Amino acid sequence: MASLDGSTADATMNNGKPIYKRILLKMSGEALMGDGDHGIEPEVVNRIATDVSELVKLGIQVAMVVGGGNISRGATLAACGMDRVTADHMGMLSTVINALAMQDALEHHGAYARVMSAVKINQICEDYIRRKAIRHLEKGRVVIFAAGTGNPFFTTDTAASLRGIEVNADAVLKATMVDGIYSDDPRKNPDAERYDTLTYDEVLHRKLMVMDATAIVLCRDNNMPLRVFDITKPGALKDVVMNEKEGTLVSNGENA
Repeated sequence: MASLDGSTADATMNNGKPIYKRILLKMSGEALMGDGDHGIEPEVVNRIATDVSELVKLGIQVAMVVGGGNISRGATLAACGMDRVTADHMGMLSTVINALAMQDALEHHGAYARVMSAVKINQICEDYIRRKAIRHLEKGRVVIFAAGTGNPFFTTDTAASLRGIEVNADAVLKATMVDGIYSDDPRKNPDAERYDTLTYDEVLHRKLMVMDATAIVLCRDNNMPLRVFDITKPGALKDVVMNEKEGTLVSNGENA
């Protein structure tokens, strides 16, 4: 794991080098909608692909998990009366659609990319095999993990934590629409407090809804740093990996 203590971070920043060698970037499906209320906005996908491609050029190994909420969300469909397992399977397929869109955009920007699905759909993408995913990363390919964990009742946040741990990422980067973690929704409460650092136990105790509890516990128990930042801010993704103190860092406390 890349060290997040102050001395190492300052040294890498002074040398103009990234503080992470391998990251897991988690994005919600809603991030791909742009100003729309459904589907995929090509301009947004292309902008994100540009940012990710820039990381690849810096020598950073990038894995991604993209949600499917812009197309179909299992929990929402289940709340409307659909069988939960069926609804979650539909959500998994939605993530495959988003992953394919991201793969196409990345390749248009000169980055090699592979989609790996947790459910068998190998006529259009690869099956997820851990050792093969790591090999893709070592060869400089962006790996996009689709279909969540392959199981109903688990979110893509949990999939991101799991895959980040499995491929030995240095950190999980959670891309959101706000610039970090707040005590309340800053879009509804202007007095919400923004946190620079938190521990995982604080996130759980305060019920800060940045990721579901299963995803947070996975990161906590495996000492996986999590940084939450605003993907809509130009240059924010690069700033995160260059240690520009972007967003909110969540850790087990010793590095917070």
